[in-house]
Amino acid sequence: MEKTDIKELYNLKVADGEKVLIKGWVRTTRDSKVFGFLEVNDGTCLKNAQVVLEKNVLNNFDEVVKLNMGSTVYVKGSLVLTPQNKQPFEIKAEQVQVFQATDETYPIQKKRASVEYLREIAYLRPRTNMFNAIFRVRSECAFAIHKFFHEKGFVYAHTPILTASDCEGGSQLFRVTTQEIYGKDKLNAKDELFGKPVYLTPTGQLEGECFAQAFGKIYTFGPTFRAENSNTTRHANEFWMIEPEVCFADLDDLMDLEEEMIKFIINHIFDTCKNELELLNNFVDKTLIEKLNNVRNSKFGRITYTDAIELMKKNNDNFQYKVEWGIDIQTEHERYMAETVFGCPVFITDYPKDIKAFYMKQNDDGKTVRACDLVVPGIGELCGGSQREEDYTKLANRINEVGLKEQDYWWYMNLRKYGSCIHSGFGIGFERLVMYVTGAGNIRDVLPFPRTPNNCEY
Repeated sequence: MEKTDIKELYNLKVADGEKVLIKGWVRTTRDSKVFGFLEVNDGTCLKNAQVVLEKNVLNNFDEVVKLNMGSTVYVKGSLVLTPQNKQPFEIKAEQVQVFQATDETYPIQKKRASVEYLREIAYLRPRTNMFNAIFRVRSECAFAIHKFFHEKGFVYAHTPILTASDCEGGSQLFRVTTQEIYGKDKLNAKDELFGKPVYLTPTGQLEGECFAQAFGKIYTFGPTFRAENSNTTRHANEFWMIEPEVCFADLDDLMDLEEEMIKFIINHIFDTCKNELELLNNFVDKTLIEKLNNVRNSKFGRITYTDAIELMKKNNDNFQYKVEWGIDIQTEHERYMAETVFGCPVFITDYPKDIKAFYMKQNDDGKTVRACDLVVPGIGELCGGSQREEDYTKLANRINEVGLKEQDYWWYMNLRKYGSCIHSGFGIGFERLVMYVTGAGNIRDVLPFPRTPNNCEY
C-alpha cells in the first residue's frame, strides 16, 4: 500500500472511509483503558494527524499507547472525516507497526523546551513545532528568491567559495591551506597549493560583476564566511548571501528591485506558510504578521544619509550613540528612522565614502558614494547595495586610497576597461531575512547548524 502524506489528508484529497497508510513520528499519546490516541507527524506539514486506537482492534494496543515522543510508526487505517471537530479528520487505526521506539532518554519531552536548550541539541530541534516552522519558512524563502529572479530574467551564477581577494577590504577571513603549520611561525605562500594565500570567501560580488557584464543581470546565492570573533545575535561565521548584479541600472533602479524582491518573498510566505506564520506570531513575535503586512503594503521611503543625520540630531538626547555627519549609523538610529520617522521600511542613501567599500560609485561632491541601506522596523538594516564605480581611474585611485593593492584586483579593474557600463548590485544576508520573516531574535535559531565562536559541533 502506498504511503499517503499527511499534507494531502489536510488538502482533503482522500475520501471519507478510504484506506490510508501514514508513516511518521509520534508527537503525543494519550489513552483510556479501551481507547487511545496518537498524534503523528510526517514532516510534510506543520499539523499532525490524529490516530484513534481501539484495544479490541489492535493486538499491540498496550505497547502503542505507551510510546514515547519521537517513536517511528506506520499506521494503516480508515480516514474518518470530522468537519464538526477542530481537526477535520482522524484515522481509525487497523494496524500500527512500531518501526523504532524511543526510550525515556529522548531529549525532547512534552514540556516546551527553551531555545537555549534546543541549540544544544541542534540535530533534534527541527522536530519541535517552532523550529519546524522556522526551517520550513527558510525553505520557502529560498524558493521564493530563485523564483523571483528567474521570473525577472536573471541568470543564477555560482561564484567560488575560495578566493584570493577581500571584497570589503579589512574583513577577517578564514585562511585555507594545505600546509602543516605546527612548529612554524608562518605559512609560506610559495608552498601553497594555489601559489598564494587563499581564503573562504566573504562575498561573491566581485565574481558576480564579471557574469553581469556578460548576461546583463545575474544573482548569486551561496555560503559566505567571516572570521570575526563576534558573539552577537545577528552575526555568524558561516552564512548565506543573495547578491544580484544588474547592468545598465543606477541606484534608483536598484532600490526599486530591492523593494520588489522583499515584497515578493513576504507575499510568497503568506501564500505558502499560513500555519507557520500563525504559530510564530503566537509563540515567537506577537507582532510578526502585523509587521510583515506593514512591509508588503507600504511604499518604502527614501532619504539621504545627510538628511537623515539632520533629522536624528533633533533626537540625539535619546540615543546611546550620538549622531554626527561621518559616523557609521547604529541599529538604534536605523530603527528610529524606520519606526518613528517613516513608520515603514526606508532606504538611506549617499553615505560618506570613508565608511563604505572601495567599489562604490563616487558622487560629484567628492565626499559621498551612491550607496543605499534598506532599514526596516524591528531590526534595522536588512540589506545594503550601491551603484558600482565604472570609471577605471577613479576605482584605481580609491583602491590605493584605502590601502589595498591594485595587483590583487587586476581582473576586477579590467572590467572597467573592457565594456564598462553603469551597473549596480546589493547584498542581503539570507539569515537576516529569515530572522525578519519569522520573528526569530537570534541568528543561531534560523541556521540549521550554526557556525559561531565555540560552536561547530555538528
